[in-house]
Amino acid sequence: MDRSSFSAAWLARWRADLTGAVQTLPTGFERTHGYPPGVNEVRPPDETGRRTAQQFSGGLLGFEDLALFYDTVGEVCLPDIANGFFLHHAGDVLHRLSEDGPVHLSPAGDRPGLVIASDGGGQQYIADHQGPVHRTRTASTDTADLDQVADTFPAFLDLVRHTVLRFTRTGDPGTL
Repeated sequence: MDRSSFSAAWLARWRADLTGAVQTLPTGFERTHGYPPGVNEVRPPDETGRRTAQQFSGGLLGFEDLALFYDTVGEVCLPDIANGFFLHHAGDVLHRLSEDGPVHLSPAGDRPGLVIASDGGGQQYIADHQGPVHRTRTASTDTADLDQVADTFPAFLDLVRHTVLRFTRTGDPGTL
């Protein structure tokens, strides 16, 4: 994705794409999986999330892309997509940061990361202060067990979109 195109309008289209895709889940889902789908949705931001989003930008954390995201999207709850996928509410991200501190993505601790998402299997997704997004191999945030899944946060959101669209069309969980 072209970095300069990441904007509130881009995020609105992203949200609409995911919302449209998950609305198709009920068709045949129970027949295929043996249970009815749960609530899969991209939630709009609430006032608490918007106020919290301001803390992601500027001097406090310096995660400008997250600030824009949380000003446009509240959270993503997709329990029935692949192994389940959840992009956490801004308040939950900051609460975890205050409880556990940042994830240190370098031995020197000079690359702080924030846990922003998880899947139904316990893997966590960490936004790197320098841009990339990483996934844990286990439920631990031990930095020895991380794989980079995207070069930037917008590229990560694109990966999420492609995974959701593929899953709702084919049932293929992809590699998110």
